[in-house]
Amino acid sequence: MDPKRIAIIGGGPAGAFAAVELARAGREVLLFDEKLAWEKPCGGGLTDKALARWPFLRDSQVERNWISDCELIAPSGRRVAFRLDRPIAIFSRLALNGLLLDRARQAGARVLRERITSIEGSGSDWNLRSSSGDYRADFVVLAAGARNPLRGQFSQALGPENFMVAVGFYIPGTRPVAQVKFLKGLHGYLWIFPRSDHFSAGICGRMKGKSTAELRRRLEDSLPEFGLGLEDARFYAHILPSYTVKTLQNAAFSGDGWAMAGDAAGFVDAITGEGLYYALRSAELLAQALLANAPESYPVLVKQDFLPELERAARIADRFYSGDWLGGSVLERMVQLTARSARFRDLMRDLFAGTQEYSDLRQRVRQSLPRIVTETLVSTVWRPRGPAGLVPSSPDKHKEKFGLRARV
Repeated sequence: MDPKRIAIIGGGPAGAFAAVELARAGREVLLFDEKLAWEKPCGGGLTDKALARWPFLRDSQVERNWISDCELIAPSGRRVAFRLDRPIAIFSRLALNGLLLDRARQAGARVLRERITSIEGSGSDWNLRSSSGDYRADFVVLAAGARNPLRGQFSQALGPENFMVAVGFYIPGTRPVAQVKFLKGLHGYLWIFPRSDHFSAGICGRMKGKSTAELRRRLEDSLPEFGLGLEDARFYAHILPSYTVKTLQNAAFSGDGWAMAGDAAGFVDAITGEGLYYALRSAELLAQALLANAPESYPVLVKQDFLPELERAARIADRFYSGDWLGGSVLERMVQLTARSARFRDLMRDLFAGTQEYSDLRQRVRQSLPRIVTETLVSTVWRPRGPAGLVPSSPDKHKEKFGLRARV
């Protein structure tokens, strides 16, 4: 199959980046989006892993906020602030989508502000209908988000266990630190991500069991803690994919003459909610397959590249948010060890940079655990007491406190 005319539905990062790669190689690309560049409710953070793979995201002259400081807050209220060794670039989605759409136009893609209402056809003969007319294509790419109405025509319907609800506010102001708070009983988290001229203050939780109203209330109750209010704030709400392992393994994201990329395919980390890297990478792999005249290789490329990592995230997500580790909850221990152990902080920095994968996370923790425990005990036992120096306390007492006595 050698698709020459490719229709892409959705002008977000996945759709726009696929358009760039395909049009630059000489394919005729029609990119449809009813909004084009718009402000999507998400944090908008791009990790060092993404910036290193696609340097234009680092170098382009668009508004972004470089963040080198992070604060984590456990359900108990315990806090830890630490510096990142590789900054995160936080974009507004208006700026990021605009950048990618401009690159698509410059590459030769035809960008149409239209809503596709129906798709008919199969194989290499597709007809797409919008309010403005009909369009023909050899291949169709769906990149219009997790709940786009056209998705069910190509793949199975999905239950609420495969989605998260995100609600939040755009609040005027900014600061140089990103903050993440974990709340008791929430499979998700609250974030305060500063963009160039406003905060994206949001909360996400598993769709099954948490209502939009409940999440909004918990977010509003937490905002004063961060010195934020709702004056001149704009509310947002959105549905994010958070696929189960079973869905990731069984749900089709490509077929004869069609494929999905980004959120439409469910390519989002079930723990962090990170989707931008996977949107861009899936678009890149899809373009690679199409340009090789082998669209059937797309799912193979995805499975070789990043799908196992998403499956691992889905497999351990429940334990991350509600499990125990070292005698306490995973979330409490994570914040505690980040505060007490330099070795553990290095691990957290790598997670924030996107360079620490789940595939070898357990092995790294196991190998580092003796050093982590030692640093934690030393940091806890020897407490500063003003200019007089350090005062020791009972090591056994602290081993019991941290659930480490039998594990050291």
